Amino acid sequence: ADRSMVTLRALTLDDAPALTRIYSGASVRHTTGRPLPLDQAQEKIRSALARAAETPRVQWSWGILAADEMIGLIALRRRSPVMGTISCILREDTWGNGHATQAAQQVVAFAFTTAGLDRVEAMHHPDNPASGRVLAKAGFTRTGTTDHPAADGAVVPYDTYAIQHRTS
Repeated sequence: ADRSMVTLRALTLDDAPALTRIYSGASVRHTTGRPLPLDQAQEKIRSALARAAETPRVQWSWGILAADEMIGLIALRRRSPVMGTISCILREDTWGNGHATQAAQQVVAFAFTTAGLDRVEAMHHPDNPASGRVLAKAGFTRTGTTDHPAADGAVVPYDTYAIQHRTS
């Protein structure tokens, strides 16, 4: 498997076709639940660019690049002055190479420095244990479950994780 480094960068409107490929197939099964058409991908990017211009800033979104190709999206949201949440989606054909773990580590470092947070939380669908392994490898600890409404009205117990800034 290719363990090459991933890099993160801000989104541009040219990324819309790449986003539609990321939000498809197995990648959306346990995240949004539906594919992202091109017009909605463009809207998502426009929204991310608008959030980037806000002061104080509450949301950061980055494209995940491997070998100069955008293969995923990772976001950090400030939920309180000291706590944020992280979410990530990766194109299905790039799973299993450590890319999500590397991206999460970079965003956690950003959260604890640039964003000034002391805690980052994350959650994943119970049928997506690979996301839990990513979070554990990135230094998160499982904290329990939280009930999340599914599209069909059922309630799903999502696994929750957190990482705390280790201050000296």
